[in-house]
Amino acid sequence: MFANREKLEVIELETLAPYALFSRHSRGRFHRENEPQYRTAFQRDRDRIVHSAAFRRLEYKTQVFVNDAGDYYRTRLTHTLEVAQIGRTLARALGANEELTEAICLAHDLGHPPFGHAGEHVLNKLLSDYGGFNHNHQSYRVVTELEMRYPQWRGLNLTYETLEGIAKHETEYDLSEVTTFDVALRGSLEAQIANVADELAYNAHDLDDGLQANLITLGQLETLEIWRKLCDQLGWRGKELSEVDRHLFVRELVGMMVNDVLHTTAQRLAALAPQRAYDIQAHTENVVAYSPEQAAYNRALKDFLYQNMYYHFRVVRMSQRAERFIEGLFMSYTREPRQLPQHYQAQIEHEGVHRVVADYIASMTDRSALLEYQHLFDPMTRP
Repeated sequence: MFANREKLEVIELETLAPYALFSRHSRGRFHRENEPQYRTAFQRDRDRIVHSAAFRRLEYKTQVFVNDAGDYYRTRLTHTLEVAQIGRTLARALGANEELTEAICLAHDLGHPPFGHAGEHVLNKLLSDYGGFNHNHQSYRVVTELEMRYPQWRGLNLTYETLEGIAKHETEYDLSEVTTFDVALRGSLEAQIANVADELAYNAHDLDDGLQANLITLGQLETLEIWRKLCDQLGWRGKELSEVDRHLFVRELVGMMVNDVLHTTAQRLAALAPQRAYDIQAHTENVVAYSPEQAAYNRALKDFLYQNMYYHFRVVRMSQRAERFIEGLFMSYTREPRQLPQHYQAQIEHEGVHRVVADYIASMTDRSALLEYQHLFDPMTRP
């Protein structure tokens, strides 16, 4: 026995909540295609994202620690996979479309340049007179313009619903440009789940990496109310944090935040009683959210990470080094664009040299950016 696409679409209609987005009701793709026989439209979107070149490059792009800092620390790829796993858990529990949520989660960082937020910061500064640079908007451009995998069109030709979820991906520090989508409408339930899953993952897992790297001490953590609450829940009164203890705390933290999101969102859904996806998008505030208490815990944790981890001198040194690399590459390419690969040079007339150079740099991994810098500026390295 097997399930074809029509059967899979019926299963969605029978099992998902009425406010979910259903693949059968998708508004389709910009370029018309016949849908696969054994996959829904949203499953196809997910698969196209996973098979994209931009997705593969996430393996060698910085989350917090530069790629050469060690094998344990998270990369953009491992972060993305963790976001997708959390997103699927939330979507399944809330009756949302799991495949659509996963597709949005998997695509949310495709446009991130090398060297994490340091790379984004310097590109945005260098492009200040040319529209700026935002990795959320760049992710949208990756899937609509920059991936070159089909002879008939540019991009991945994803469904309207996946594209809207990518375009409206937003966290406190990364507000997206929503391109052609209706700014009066919020993201779908699936897009809101992806937003929360992203923030949840980097709060918990950046804390994990900070502890692993010895950037954060127990004495510092004891100033946080959320840490003291975790200690109480686990009955932990140790003086040193072993590797097993660290994993225990991170699991408990993720579980605490997931449970809070689910209970708070369920209450909001019950109060709103949405009968279709539009009811959620037209609502005055996001439906997927934390309780006020948990939101305060998260705010304090976020501030703590910025002060004690992201601004730790070791991380700042890596960031400053990364900014010098990217600025050097950018200035060299814009002065002489003929250093770019031919297919990038071909886009200059349409996009302008500064945007094309930014696209090229944003596509690089940490490793390829370092090698390119060597080729351009080290006299002992052959170009």
